[in-house]
Amino acid sequence: MAFEGLTSKLQQTFKKLKNKGKLTEKDVKDAMREVKLAMLEADVNYKVVKDFVNSVSERAVGQEVMESLTPAQHVIKIVNEELINLMGKNESKLNISPVPPTVIMFVGLQGAGKTTMAGKLALYLKKHSKKPMLVAADVYRPAAIKQLQVLGSQIDVPVFSLGDKINPVDIAKAGIENAKKSGCDYVIIDTAGRLHIDEELMNELINIKNSVTPNEILLVIDAMTGQDAVNVAEQFNNSLDITGAILTKLDGDTRGGAAISVKAVTGKPIKFVGIGEKLTDIEVFYPDRMASRILGMGDILSLIEKAQEAIDEKKAMDLQSKLMHQQFTLEDFLEQMQQMKKMGPMKDLLKMIPGIDSSKLGDIDIDEKELAHTEAIIKSMTKQERQNPSIINSSRKRRIAAGSGTSIQEVNKLLTGFEQSKKMMKQFADMQKNMKKGKIKFPFFK
Repeated sequence: MAFEGLTSKLQQTFKKLKNKGKLTEKDVKDAMREVKLAMLEADVNYKVVKDFVNSVSERAVGQEVMESLTPAQHVIKIVNEELINLMGKNESKLNISPVPPTVIMFVGLQGAGKTTMAGKLALYLKKHSKKPMLVAADVYRPAAIKQLQVLGSQIDVPVFSLGDKINPVDIAKAGIENAKKSGCDYVIIDTAGRLHIDEELMNELINIKNSVTPNEILLVIDAMTGQDAVNVAEQFNNSLDITGAILTKLDGDTRGGAAISVKAVTGKPIKFVGIGEKLTDIEVFYPDRMASRILGMGDILSLIEKAQEAIDEKKAMDLQSKLMHQQFTLEDFLEQMQQMKKMGPMKDLLKMIPGIDSSKLGDIDIDEKELAHTEAIIKSMTKQERQNPSIINSSRKRRIAAGSGTSIQEVNKLLTGFEQSKKMMKQFADMQKNMKKGKIKFPFFK
């Protein structure tokens, strides 16, 4: 995940400050030198790093330390605030047209992930009760139109295309007219890219921009290109006056410097980030939440939002009732596992929890395969076996192991773990009942 190296080095730097009762100018200078090196290693633009370190140093040395904070906490607070300022202060929302449809033009180099991100944004809008349409205006890359059509069919979003023999400007204009007739709220135009920036590419994009006057021109950048991402952003912005950026493949870049640099260099906000390969792996970019992640302080708000999207509220209430009445079955367990999987890899979720040192998670082996084995074992059981595991004898275990491609030992391990969990749940439920009846009293509540 992005920023792993930067987060680890910043935490080491702040740890050294924690042992000091009072910070001298030399302490701050030494700490800022380490912060500077950490940010440069994370591929943050050199000028951005220089300005950032100067701003933090001025504030850290020149301000009185608040009574509620230690000197180290004070420096962390300043670094956090400056990071947020650097990345745009607040979430930047899409510019909406007063008269539908809102036109969003995607631009960027070939290979940045424009077409996939167009599908992701369309699905995101659809989930928020909007009616998007995708327009295939990349007539040069082989199979670009087909790729967009496949994505559109996967998410059930219409794709407008006139083939690859028509001028992209005419395709964009016709796509918008078609969207108006179809009552669409948004039009996402997928334009062509090149392996490098050239005059021909820019002229075509400028012509599309002048013809359709989009509400948003979003530059799609591959976060893994590091410093080049900033150079690309600068050149596209100079030619097209982009309204914002979308960073793709942020999950694959352990440095993450592009996310910190783009806003500072172009003055244009990052609006979304791609955090995985699935079409649901898109997040709104929140500078304050990203700063928290960079500093290893977690991101509890994003975690809550993921849970709200993935977990069915009614099912959660039903589960709570079953737990209280000891009616929890392996079917319920399987359902909970499947809902948790929708939230993403367990390791990424742990990093969002405040207080967990993400730099140490590298040593933790969260075996996603073991979860898949557990799911396969439960699915290999009959409905009766899931609801009443006590009937599972040795011959049933052999059948379940064979059906799930696992061993009898793994089946036994799951059943033993499930029974232990049920006992713990019963104890917890009993304790809650006794507390309600007033049988359990706490002296310190008198």
